[in-house]
Amino acid sequence: MSTARFVSAIVAIVLALGMIFLGGWYFTLCFGVIVYLAQFEYFQLVRAKGLAPAAKTTMVVSQVFLVIATLSPRLADVVFPLAGTIICFYLLFQPKFATIADIGTSLLGLFYGGYLPSYWIRLRGLSAPVESHSLIPGGYWPSSWAEITDITKIPQGLRLTLLAFGCIWAADIGAYIMGKAFGRTRLSDISPKKTVEGAVCGIVGSMIVAAVGAHILQWPYAIPLGLILGLVIGITSLLGDLTESMMKRDVGVKDSGQLIPGHGGILDRTDSYVFTAPLVYYFVTLLLPTFVR
Repeated sequence: MSTARFVSAIVAIVLALGMIFLGGWYFTLCFGVIVYLAQFEYFQLVRAKGLAPAAKTTMVVSQVFLVIATLSPRLADVVFPLAGTIICFYLLFQPKFATIADIGTSLLGLFYGGYLPSYWIRLRGLSAPVESHSLIPGGYWPSSWAEITDITKIPQGLRLTLLAFGCIWAADIGAYIMGKAFGRTRLSDISPKKTVEGAVCGIVGSMIVAAVGAHILQWPYAIPLGLILGLVIGITSLLGDLTESMMKRDVGVKDSGQLIPGHGGILDRTDSYVFTAPLVYYFVTLLLPTFVR
C-alpha cells in the first residue's frame, strides 16, 4: 500500500468516526457533502456516455431528501416518489427531448445516490435507550467516561452504525489483504483485481466482527444473529463495489474521480456502503425485535 493511500485511509476513518460519534445534524451535514460529491462523480460517468440527465435537479432534491430523513424517517419514504416526479417533470420541459436513458440515469442517481444512502442517517438517528447528553448543540457527547464504558448508555444509533461500519471495514481490509496474499481465482471480469479468495475472506471478516459486536451489544442469540448480519453486510458491500465497477467499466475509466490520493474518487470509496444501509436498518428494526422477548 502506497503512503498516499495509507494516509488517505487513516484520515477518512478519523473523519468517519467523528461524524458517526457526533450524530445529529453533524452527521447529516457531513453525509450530505459525501452524497453531493458522489453524485457529482456519478453524473460525470453518465455524461461520458453522451447522456443528458437532470443532474442539478437530482442533486438538489437528494439534499432535501437527506434533511427530511433526519427530521422524519417515515416521511422520507413518502417524499421519495415525489422527488422522482419532480425530476421527471424537469426533464419533460427541457428544450431537447429527454431520452429513456436520460430519465433512467436521473432516477438511478436519486435512488442510488440519495435514497439508499439516507438509510445511514435513519440508522444513526435511532433513539437512545436513555437520554443522551448534548454538550455539543444537536450532537451527542458523553458526560463522563463511565457513560462511554457502559454500552447501555450509548445511543442505539451510534452503536449500530459503528457496528455496521466496522463490518464493512473488516470486509474491505480482509478482501484487500488476503486477496493480495492468497488470491488466485478471478471473481468477475467486471473487476479483474478481485479474487474469490479475497471476497470469501472479506465476508468471513465481516461475520466475525458482527458476531463479536452482537455479543458486546448483548443481543439475543448474539452469535447466530451476528453471523447472519455479517454475512449480509459482507455480500452487499461486495455487490456495491462490483456495481460501481460495472459503471466505470461501461464508461471505460479506472476511477470515478481523483479527489482522494491513492484511492480515486468519493464514489470509489463509498460504493460498499450504498446497498448495505437499508438492509442493516431493517435487520435491526424489523428482524432483531422479533427475537426480543
